[in-house]
Amino acid sequence: MSRLSVPPYWRERGTYYRLEGVKCRKCGAISFPRKYYCPSCNSRELEGYEVSREGRVINFTVSHQQKEGFDLSIPMIIAEIELNDGVRIYAQLVDVDPYEVREGMEVEATLRRVETDSHEGIIYYGTKFRPKIT
Repeated sequence: MSRLSVPPYWRERGTYYRLEGVKCRKCGAISFPRKYYCPSCNSRELEGYEVSREGRVINFTVSHQQKEGFDLSIPMIIAEIELNDGVRIYAQLVDVDPYEVREGMEVEATLRRVETDSHEGIIYYGTKFRPKIT
């Protein structure tokens, strides 16, 4: 299993931990993950933007098979989520039974362990989503 080495992971920590994207100063389009030009107008006038951490499930699938190292994540729920600012992302849903997930379900971001590098003992974290606590 190929692992992400520490330096690149550390450089991208804003994407993994804070959901940092960019917002175009010219047309206002929001992009996540971070891009180097606006996909709407091709402008390079971009500024950092933290996308919403809340949204709703648009579509989802449940996987009952995982590659080595992700066995504890079975079943794994992957959802297309529309965040409150209109950005759509794909993310893992946690803290919910697969039979309880439904389209339109409100969700919120949470920081969770993604994997552990057994050779170095490094724990990698990332953002996943769970049902919104009201």
